[in-house]
Amino acid sequence: MGTMYYGGTAMPIQIDDRALAHLKVVVATKLRRNESFTLSWPHPDGEPEGRSTLWIHPSIPLRFVFDDREPGPLSREWIEELAQSANSSGGITLVAEHVDEPRPGRQQRTGLTGLAIHEGATHG
Repeated sequence: MGTMYYGGTAMPIQIDDRALAHLKVVVATKLRRNESFTLSWPHPDGEPEGRSTLWIHPSIPLRFVFDDREPGPLSREWIEELAQSANSSGGITLVAEHVDEPRPGRQQRTGLTGLAIHEGATHG
């Protein structure tokens, strides 16, 4: 479980390492271009229903911390899907990764456990 720290907030956001790695690519690209945007995600099971949204701005400190020592392979399709949402008026919506089904030409989304986001949890 990775952690994203945004600004001076005392509540870090824990995100599955694989999802966080993909998100980092898209966020870093937007910030490198000096672009601001929103980042939204659904609340995980066990928390009140709903979603959270952050306004991401290049001047606000952002740090990604990964539990995995080595980065894993990235999915170009997932990055492209996140990047498309980043360029929309709604900003980035963290969605589950598409994975191939056994039948060719069909895709399905992984469960939201692939997103596993927890606000306010401590890292360590």
